[in-house]
Amino acid sequence: MTNSFWTADDFNLFTIEGLEKRMDALQTLVQPKFEILGRHFSDQLSAHGSDEFFPHVARHARRTVNPPTDSWVAFAPLKRGYKAIPHFQIGLWKTHLFIIIAVIYENPDKKVIAERLQKNSKQLTSLPDAYVISGDHMKPAATKINEAGSEGIEKVLTRLKTVKKAEFLVGRHLLKEEAIKMSPEEFIKFGEETIDQLLPIYDVIIGRN
Repeated sequence: MTNSFWTADDFNLFTIEGLEKRMDALQTLVQPKFEILGRHFSDQLSAHGSDEFFPHVARHARRTVNPPTDSWVAFAPLKRGYKAIPHFQIGLWKTHLFIIIAVIYENPDKKVIAERLQKNSKQLTSLPDAYVISGDHMKPAATKINEAGSEGIEKVLTRLKTVKKAEFLVGRHLLKEEAIKMSPEEFIKFGEETIDQLLPIYDVIIGRN
């Protein structure tokens, strides 16, 4: 028995060959944990007062050949669908866990969102050193905000404003080796702290600030 919330198997399942076998492992090992996190963090986000949030566990239902390389539970103020609006995600790649705000290519308001973030870029640069940004949710890599600096942030936001398929992700990564050492209580605390630190960014994104 283990007292950790995540196990090595949760991450290693993304190396299993074949769609059916990988999906079986995902549904057995990880999706029940996403359901737990979905309930808990929807309540935290709803308590912030902007809207009532609902969890959306990724089902990967449209996949017919290629197995998923990552998976997540998303949180958004809509019961059906979340990809067209700013949303939070907690998810896994084979190497790490992520807790992020995501503005992805389906969002029709990316230009306005980019402009809001440009005007409030200090909200991004003031995040703790461990926080990262990315312009592509399909890739596991991201850049630490303190390494990107104002110039790197501006580049990502300009692209978000001008490129149709551009995206904006901001949040925190946790290496697999660190995640599997955390007890359920420690991970929940880590998640709550991360979301608390991201909520001012979310308020900027939705124009609530």
